[in-house]
Amino acid sequence: MAILANLAVAKAGDYDPASLDLAALLECRADVPNYNSFALWLAGERRAADTLGWKEVASGNPFLRQYQLPAPVHVFGRETVTIAFTATGPMAVLDGIAAADLARQLNVPAASRPRTNSWARRSWPKAPRTAAA
Repeated sequence: MAILANLAVAKAGDYDPASLDLAALLECRADVPNYNSFALWLAGERRAADTLGWKEVASGNPFLRQYQLPAPVHVFGRETVTIAFTATGPMAVLDGIAAADLARQLNVPAASRPRTNSWARRSWPKAPRTAAA
């Protein structure tokens, strides 16, 4: 395990931030080695986001890191200045379009059909009210 950790640190140190094609990462066009090199560098290099001019934004989610970019990035025919990283990878934060609408525009099939919350429409018996003391 220590050898793998050392290899990861070495790989992170070898990354050249000038080679970053952020749009390719966000649109899933980057190959795995390039993405991994970038991800290791971003996670392992102190002040990596500052090097890119990114400002971290509080997301309120411990599993998500959100950044404000210094200039817009063009992805999927739109532009944004906000991106986020989760355990599953990078995301562009796009205002003004629902994910389902963007998926339709890009001909991306839905992974699952949206379910209706039938439980939310049920009539549950109300708990008896008690008088305030």
